[in-house]
Amino acid sequence: QPAMSEPQDDLPRAHIKRIVKAKLTALMNEGGPDAKGNKAPDGHVQKEALLAFGECAKIFIHILTSTANDICRDGKRQTISVDDVFKAVEELEFGEFGEPLKEALAAFKKDAAAKSAKRNDAATKKRKAEEDDAAGEGEEDAEEEADEEAAEGA
Repeated sequence: QPAMSEPQDDLPRAHIKRIVKAKLTALMNEGGPDAKGNKAPDGHVQKEALLAFGECAKIFIHILTSTANDICRDGKRQTISVDDVFKAVEELEFGEFGEPLKEALAAFKKDAAAKSAKRNDAATKKRKAEEDDAAGEGEEDAEEEADEEAAEGA
């Protein structure tokens, strides 16, 4: 039986609150506006309930990690892979989350690739601009030397 964890192990409360409130708002607005066109009121969550959500999330992460680690060791490996996590989700009978998890992972990879490409483009543009500036300065220096030589020769 897992004990309450140390404060340094706590998940960020702001993240937990944002996740819970987003889901709660979605659930409360599921039926759409009422007959008068009013949207459902925002749900409220007690501070202690948010703490309970955080503890539950940590416990789930610990159980999922342990199960994925067992799968990894059965495969005679030391590093948990994403496939180990997916198998652990199945083994823990949360199979209905398998497809949404795979979709979320694919979206994350796509977003990460786009960010990386954007960063690489920016770095390439910066490097090219610096090279152009350096080349421009070299041309100016050569022109000044040519002007000085022409003045001396005259």
